[in-house]
Amino acid sequence: MSYLVILLVLLVCMGLLDARWKLFLFAHPLPAVAVLVLGTVFFLAWDVSAIAAGIFLHRESKLMTGIMLGPALPLEEAFFLLFLCYQTMILFTAALRFLNRNRNRNRRTSGGQS
Repeated sequence: MSYLVILLVLLVCMGLLDARWKLFLFAHPLPAVAVLVLGTVFFLAWDVSAIAAGIFLHRESKLMTGIMLGPALPLEEAFFLLFLCYQTMILFTAALRFLNRNRNRNRRTSGGQS
């Protein structure tokens, strides 16, 4: 159960960062939800295929809820993949904003000349 709680806290933290700077979900909610759903589903499908191929294995842990979405696919994996996608998009949009801000600052200081 601890692992799921940690993942939920991390998702809330990402949401707070996003809300503060309007980076992803809070900037463009509908496309952002679509990206998160598609990304999470893609990685879940990847996990399912890896489980079917015998690449991914599941071992019981006191830190997990024990709820399984499928054979060797714990509930926490879905939340981890959602967190992974959300974190990636927050980092990507923050990096774009940072690079654009620096590019604009350099243009202003150089008088608009390249």
